[in-house]
Amino acid sequence: MTTAKRGRVPQRRIAETVAAELRTRILAGDENYRLPTQDQLVQDFGVSYPSIREALRILETEGLVTVRRGNVGGAEVHRPDATSAAYHLGLALQGARVTLGDLAAGLRMLEPLCAAECAERPDRADTVVPVLAENVEKSAELVADGMAFTHTAREFHDLIVQNTPNLTVRYVVSTLVTLWSAQEEAWAEALTRRGEYPSEDEAAAVVRTHQRIVTEIAAGRAAEAERLYRTHLAATQALVLERFDDGVVNAASAGARLAVHSGLRSRI
Repeated sequence: MTTAKRGRVPQRRIAETVAAELRTRILAGDENYRLPTQDQLVQDFGVSYPSIREALRILETEGLVTVRRGNVGGAEVHRPDATSAAYHLGLALQGARVTLGDLAAGLRMLEPLCAAECAERPDRADTVVPVLAENVEKSAELVADGMAFTHTAREFHDLIVQNTPNLTVRYVVSTLVTLWSAQEEAWAEALTRRGEYPSEDEAAAVVRTHQRIVTEIAAGRAAEAERLYRTHLAATQALVLERFDDGVVNAASAGARLAVHSGLRSRI
């Protein structure tokens, strides 16, 4: 490094400093927060355009912004949610070669606790029970449509987690549920194509189990709601895992669609 360059702060370090400040603004802002234009950012931070562009690229790789090029260019802000968290967690699980069986076991430990928490909410009759009951009713109408039924039945699990009072538990479990839901919908799609999707009677049995869980939550019987939920979760997971190899979670597949690393068994 020459003497003239020793006193200069590398552009990358400047960009990281700018990205850190913008990241803080995005996370602290409300849902309507918008980033200033690049011209305004250059003026606000007193740095070069290349440094601002590099800062935005850093945030783009984190999924916090989407940079639009051209005449309608700019940076669209994305607040983190369960889907984005699931994608990044999925990458970590994939890197560690975590199997779908391991993911399923983790869910069996954590997700039923959310059902118990819902049953203990003092406002459950007004907040939790109506949305769950509506989902069960909708599922009952879709037992003859494999893909649509699976999607709606998975929403039941989403609603249980979304209504968990503890925010930390809600976000952590939501990421795992999102990862698993993508796998289960891939399973339903594969079986539907083969004409092997479980029968209407089996789908109707899922609806009845969901209704029983809603009944226990409505009655405030947390322990029984948790027990039923865990039993039901294990049964539905077994159907999926039976049809897939003991593959590794693959979060890097097209469209962040989660799949098994080793693919479906030949019979699917």
